[in-house]
Amino acid sequence: MLSGLCCRSGCSKWLYSYDVWRGVSYASRAVSRISIKNERRRCIGILSTTEAYRCIPVYAGPRSEYITTTSGRYFSTNRSGNTEGPGDEGRQPGQGAGLEASDNEYSAHQSLPATVIVPEVWPHLPLIAVNRNPVFPRFIKLIEITNPALIDLIRRKVKLNQPYVGVFLKTSEENESDVVNNLSEVYPIGTFAQIHEIQDLGDRLRLVVMAHRRIRLLGQIVDDSEAPPEDTDVEKRRRKRRKKKIAVESSSNDEEEKSDAANGSQETSPEDILKPLPVLMVEVENVTHEKFRQTEEVKALTQEVLKTIRDIINMNPLYRESLQQMLHSGQRVADNPVYLSDLGAALTGAEPVELQQVLQEMDIPKRLLLSLSLLKKEFELNKLQQKIGREVEEKVKQQHRKYILHEQLKVIKKELGVEKDDKDAIEEKFRERLKGKTVPKSVMEVLDEELNKLGFLESHSSEFNVTRNYLDWLTSLPWGVTSTENLNLKKAIEILDEDHYGMEDVKKRILEFIAVSQLKGSTQGKILCFYGPPGVGKTSIARSIARALNREYFRFSVGGMTDVAEIKGHRRTYVGAMPGKVIQCLKKTKTENPLILIDEVDKIGKGYQGDPSSALLEMLDPEQNANFLDHYLDVPVDLSKVLFICTANIIDTIPEPLRDRMEMIDMSGYVAEEKLAIAKQYLVPQAMKDSGLENEQIRIQDDSLHMLIKSYCRESGVRNLQKHIEKVVRKVAFKVVQNEVAEVDVTPNNLPDFVGKPVFTHDRMYDVTPPGVVMGLAWTAMGGSTLYIETTTRRPHEDSGEGSLELTGHLGDVMKESARIALTVARNFLRKEDPKNNFLNTSHLHLHVPEGATPKDGPSAGCTIVTALLSLAKDESIRQDVAMTGEVSLMGKILPVGGIKEKTIAAKRVGVKCIILPEENKKDYNDLPSYITEGLEVHFVNHYEDVYQIVFPSAHAS
Repeated sequence: MLSGLCCRSGCSKWLYSYDVWRGVSYASRAVSRISIKNERRRCIGILSTTEAYRCIPVYAGPRSEYITTTSGRYFSTNRSGNTEGPGDEGRQPGQGAGLEASDNEYSAHQSLPATVIVPEVWPHLPLIAVNRNPVFPRFIKLIEITNPALIDLIRRKVKLNQPYVGVFLKTSEENESDVVNNLSEVYPIGTFAQIHEIQDLGDRLRLVVMAHRRIRLLGQIVDDSEAPPEDTDVEKRRRKRRKKKIAVESSSNDEEEKSDAANGSQETSPEDILKPLPVLMVEVENVTHEKFRQTEEVKALTQEVLKTIRDIINMNPLYRESLQQMLHSGQRVADNPVYLSDLGAALTGAEPVELQQVLQEMDIPKRLLLSLSLLKKEFELNKLQQKIGREVEEKVKQQHRKYILHEQLKVIKKELGVEKDDKDAIEEKFRERLKGKTVPKSVMEVLDEELNKLGFLESHSSEFNVTRNYLDWLTSLPWGVTSTENLNLKKAIEILDEDHYGMEDVKKRILEFIAVSQLKGSTQGKILCFYGPPGVGKTSIARSIARALNREYFRFSVGGMTDVAEIKGHRRTYVGAMPGKVIQCLKKTKTENPLILIDEVDKIGKGYQGDPSSALLEMLDPEQNANFLDHYLDVPVDLSKVLFICTANIIDTIPEPLRDRMEMIDMSGYVAEEKLAIAKQYLVPQAMKDSGLENEQIRIQDDSLHMLIKSYCRESGVRNLQKHIEKVVRKVAFKVVQNEVAEVDVTPNNLPDFVGKPVFTHDRMYDVTPPGVVMGLAWTAMGGSTLYIETTTRRPHEDSGEGSLELTGHLGDVMKESARIALTVARNFLRKEDPKNNFLNTSHLHLHVPEGATPKDGPSAGCTIVTALLSLAKDESIRQDVAMTGEVSLMGKILPVGGIKEKTIAAKRVGVKCIILPEENKKDYNDLPSYITEGLEVHFVNHYEDVYQIVFPSAHAS
């Protein structure tokens, strides 16, 4: 007879059974109940009148433990170091812990104790795959199952008192499903675990399992959950008797199926066995670690693991609770490297692959080393977390301390009367700003109203911030504050000449403004517009004017501007609203009479937000800007004392109403003499100053500058010339720093070494113009330029037939019409001068203007085209070094054109000695400075006959 201690922990009573076979004892069927008495608590009994009781001894630690099971689904355990007891005791009927259940009942929630007795060998197990961390022996894990087939299998196993599963880690962390289709989806080494608690949630099953030992996966098997692990003779006889009993009983089919399922008598058909299924049941074998000796290395590793665990626990108390749950009561692991290696690995939060390596390692010293490395990583991670936690905590403490101190200081100041309320302080600050300013009455009424409104608003409301920002802008404006202007003409001339060369028209207009202000005793705002090619100094002269007048300077560009709100401001109701550029200027300059430069006014845009050029009308109108109304401020602001200066390259794109409000001042390009003077007086000294060179280190000859202007920088402005001079100075500075030379003399010979090969190698396209080619003069936004008109025949001359004219060179409609008019004028003029010459009437002519990629338009090339056609018809070259401009009418009259200054400068730039201009442009030519007209032969003509007499040598000889 085999006996064992009661399964209840702490119970000293004994259980008795009969018929021992292979360590398994069975109670007689005649025994209806076993009564187990406990002095402190009642033992859990298994109540069944039809089933035998059996006790299965299982190794679960240093001491033997037992679990008592029956065909019911409730388990109870007890620790015992023996397999036999001192005597027999019975159990009285009715005693138990309320855990009785019939064979065919199933509980949705079943609790099993943590310490259980399991068989030493159990080769067939349900497979549970986990994808987080593996379960180490002697540790508990909560697992949730959603696979319906696996749920049914677990239920059947529990009914059959086989609460054992194999827990294996998935090879892929991304695989979240608990359905295993192939054994390659899990690692081959896992753990044998017993179910301690079951919570059936219908569509899923929640299990609490405890792992006991390592197992190796051998292969998939068909579900044998209906068969016990060992088919004994007793079981065979029992099944035979049960089959006979079922055969004679007249029970229902459902009851028979339940009885067969409970007693393991249901048979499976071959078709069901051969049907392919997912991996539910697997065959496993126990895995034992390799034998090892308690060497010094093992002892050192053990001590280091213990030390690291102790350090982690001391650093983070949460690990102490986890460790207490992992360690079973009274069990020592410090002296057992096998348990210690598992404990160390399970205590960490390492990656699943790293934990699986520990689980699969069978060499205990290596397993200890792996666990130690994981513990060290965990220790360093905890150190970092603790450091971050301390820093965050310290920061929070400091902020909290500052807040408390500020609040205390605020209360103390309020008690002492030193500090007022926030709203009172804000109101006092705004009223303090208005002291010394002459605020209009209408504006003061708005200020008082808004300040009173501010006092009734909550400081945390959005309306409070909107009102405060509005008052901030309103009180920051310079109401009645102006800067003292310079009305000294001599000083103003010195400042203007110091910064810019030439520009006599601009300087004269500014001096007139100062003179009027000096006589009147007060200054008024003006609106000036400087227009001209890029690089002539329009923007820079505005800064010099502000310095000469002792006014504050503010610049903003309207090039590409498409939003009216940039000029007039946003409505105050919008989030992030702010005033327009002019109000921002007044706040920044802190004066009512600044100089405001509106740059690139000819490039202003137009979008769906409105037309900004129309918004400029009110601001630039002297009759309206005294009461300029910004959308944000919504109060009138006086702009009549502001000096507005606009800049533009061309005036054709400026809207006519806006252009009508501005005084236009032409700033044409520079001739070579002006560029040379600007380079010597301004550009070279400034470039030397910027590069840090001294006068004794570099010397640029005038011939070099002249060559630079003639061969590299032929544009109207001096911006490109400035870039080339800076390039020369930089290269000289590099040579000086490299100690190559102490002084550099820039000459025309070595100039290409600094700026490269010349861009312009010839002054003109034709050194000698052939018949049919004439040089004209044109105006562009970049300044004046020369323009050649080329004519020739498209096919051999025919005496009969009507001629034609082909036009090329990217010509505009106006220029095409001008060419047709010129052909008619030339035919009539040739018929008069040479009646026998019908070349223009019968020839197929081709007229081309070079630089075909550049658009060309305008009527000013009329007389030039007539001259080219006559030169081709007469097969005679015109006078060399002559250029002309002028519109021709159908009757041959020469009409006036624009851009005389630019065209004259362009002609002189290329070395033209003689120019022909319309008679009505004589006044424009006389206004030109002498250094432009010097050396030029000018002819003013009324009719084309005058042009013919000048340019054709044969006519002049006759």
